[in-house]
Amino acid sequence: MKNVKILGRVSKEAPDVLFWTGSRYEMNVRAANLTVHIEAAYGMQEQWIAVVINGALLCRMPLLRGDNEVIIFRNRNAEETKNVRILKEVQPMPGDGEGYIRLTKVETDGTLEPVAEPKCRIQFIGDSITSGEGGIGANAEMDWVAQLFSGYDNYAYKTAEALSADYQVVSQSGWGVYCGYNNDIHSNVPGIYDAVCSLVSVDGKGVFGSLEPYDFEAFQPDVVVINLGTNDSGACNAEAYTDPETGRTYKLAKGEDGSLDAASAAAFDGAVRGFLAKLRSCHPQAYLLWVYGMLGTDMEEPILAAIRAYREESRDDRVDYLRLPDTKPGMFGSRWHPGHPAHESAAEVLTARIREILPGLAE
Repeated sequence: MKNVKILGRVSKEAPDVLFWTGSRYEMNVRAANLTVHIEAAYGMQEQWIAVVINGALLCRMPLLRGDNEVIIFRNRNAEETKNVRILKEVQPMPGDGEGYIRLTKVETDGTLEPVAEPKCRIQFIGDSITSGEGGIGANAEMDWVAQLFSGYDNYAYKTAEALSADYQVVSQSGWGVYCGYNNDIHSNVPGIYDAVCSLVSVDGKGVFGSLEPYDFEAFQPDVVVINLGTNDSGACNAEAYTDPETGRTYKLAKGEDGSLDAASAAAFDGAVRGFLAKLRSCHPQAYLLWVYGMLGTDMEEPILAAIRAYREESRDDRVDYLRLPDTKPGMFGSRWHPGHPAHESAAEVLTARIREILPGLAE
């Protein structure tokens, strides 16, 4: 197993357990046959994986609870080395039990060769877009099910592939930088950023170190891509949220001119600037790139204002903004979310921008 590369946020307690969308096991296999055993746990939302061989998606499947014996390939040319990636397709589902996958055994009649070093490292932070919700499935599909998530057909994966990058994803459907789509101020990504994966727990107890503080030194990205704001925008059109513990009510709202009212603008601005400061603390050398626009641009001006304010007060010039292409008719997947064409388009624009940020990357 020493030549199995594990990519994604993992704990020191269990470095082979994957929680997040896009996390993967990768290996270069010189063999005719390859079978793996993967342990899976979940409540209602099954864990899906994608099997990518030599860059091509060859299998997508749900896992059963417990041990899964998965044939990756059989009767192949034993002298050729195949790059194999086993990709976790599903985000952590809060309240759905343990929610993880774990590679426990690799069986082959050949050898596992070392995996090449990446040209750069990227971290993607976001919401349902970055989690790949609706990235697969027919336009009419509206069910909230794990089957309709894709970590493979996703702008994050596509961007990393184009740049020969290793990457991490920290994303959660319905969440924002200040609040969720329903004004729930507990549904903010900065609040879960410091832990390995605090969304996965049972009765308040961590699973395989999920509640541990994450060791940021384990993965220092060259670029951090933040794709947040879509759900904060949605909150402006949603009912107010009352915190059941404090009784306090929260509501992002717009004024008559369509812009955020003063109180909402201040709250959102503080959340953006606070998160940028946290990211800089965790990743001192990374370029912070806020991206937005695949499902509207309502929050673009508040985001830009917060970035300008942060840059001025911190003197940090390695922070910028990039608008991603809108998802137009014909580009949607399921659940009214971006589909394959939209993720392709976003990845092209983002890849070009990262090449500018990291000029040492060859085409």
